[in-house]
Amino acid sequence: MIKVPRGTQDILPEQSFKWQTVEAIIRDTCNVYQYKEIRTPIFEHTELFTRSVGDTTDIVQKEMYTFEDRGNRSLTLRPEGTASTVRAYVEHKLFGQPDQPVKLYYMGPMFRYERQQAGRYRQFVQFGIEAIGSADAAVDAEVIALAMDVYKKAGLKDIKLVLNSLGDTESRTAHKEALVAHFAPRIDEFCGDCQQRLEKNPLRILDCKKDRDHELMASAPQLTDYLNEESAAYFERIKAYLEALDISYELDPNLVRGLDYYNHTAFEIMSTASGFGAITTLAGGGRYNGLVEELGGPSSPGIGFAMSIERLLLALEAEQVEIEDNSASDAYVIALGDVPKLEAMKIVKSLRDSGISAEMDYADRKLKAQMKSADRKKSQFVFILGEDELNSRSVQIKELATGDQQMVAIEEAVSYLQQKMNTKEATQ
Repeated sequence: MIKVPRGTQDILPEQSFKWQTVEAIIRDTCNVYQYKEIRTPIFEHTELFTRSVGDTTDIVQKEMYTFEDRGNRSLTLRPEGTASTVRAYVEHKLFGQPDQPVKLYYMGPMFRYERQQAGRYRQFVQFGIEAIGSADAAVDAEVIALAMDVYKKAGLKDIKLVLNSLGDTESRTAHKEALVAHFAPRIDEFCGDCQQRLEKNPLRILDCKKDRDHELMASAPQLTDYLNEESAAYFERIKAYLEALDISYELDPNLVRGLDYYNHTAFEIMSTASGFGAITTLAGGGRYNGLVEELGGPSSPGIGFAMSIERLLLALEAEQVEIEDNSASDAYVIALGDVPKLEAMKIVKSLRDSGISAEMDYADRKLKAQMKSADRKKSQFVFILGEDELNSRSVQIKELATGDQQMVAIEEAVSYLQQKMNTKEATQ
């Protein structure tokens, strides 16, 4: 038997309605905030990710699915969505649009070769937004507010926002020198990855999972102590906007994120639910003011975030938030015999043409078995059509919740049901 590849999953109908529910919340929230959907290819030229994500990151060094096509071109399944979105922004000259920032969102599968664990897969679905073309701190606050709104609308309560500033180039250079001086005398005590990062990108050392408990981590120079006047002022404006929006936050000077393109704002949204697990991060993002230029475009500051749909669903489960399955059929048409079945098909089509969810039996089962099927599908109404009903050009319509049953002319069955459903909705 061939099974699903390791690190992937099948999302079956009894779970897919949950995905559809949270995806609808996401799309509705993006519409309210006026973010428009962008869809990019699942694979890109490998260079896109090495240049943007950074060749010292775990993603590029260890986690990308890279292959050569028949033209000997190196291609990579996208491990994240920002690089592709910014590439599209540059390629299609969206920087020329009169209204900036350009506000985009994406939702789709990403791929990373990671060790599978709860809520983390090698193929996962990521939702993200990018606001490109403005250096206004108010945009940072809006991006964070959108992410928080999605979680709140989905029903999460046990979440917290963690915030930091990575500063501008000048601030990061000063901090880098301090980090090198701090770690260099004892770098041989760290993992091989950290030793390689010392000169290339020492900030990545702070993000190391293997050496997170090393004593030098706790005493490492904090980037916020090296912010120049401009970077510090920018960070203060962001905090002021968040406070104006009544969004609480915690400051974490060690929050650096795992991608090289971030600067200034960095943030994560975490679950505080009991029993959620060791990895509590639900979403993360930040500002990337130089990324558009790195990919060949003009100076276009940007900020965004990404969240895992899998981890959102896991957090909802941890908080015991129930997602209602609204896929029940409105009507189930029961046909008793081959000739009534022809008429039943017509009734089902008429119901569906009128926007009524309808189902019927395709196994030629007895009345009792079909009634059980209607019950399993949580149908509100059952149509019963046998030889006697067919001869009188009528159909029995039964409301399962009340047991009320009425004989209705076939030609009037759809309008009768519409009226019943409208009356029921009006009284609820």
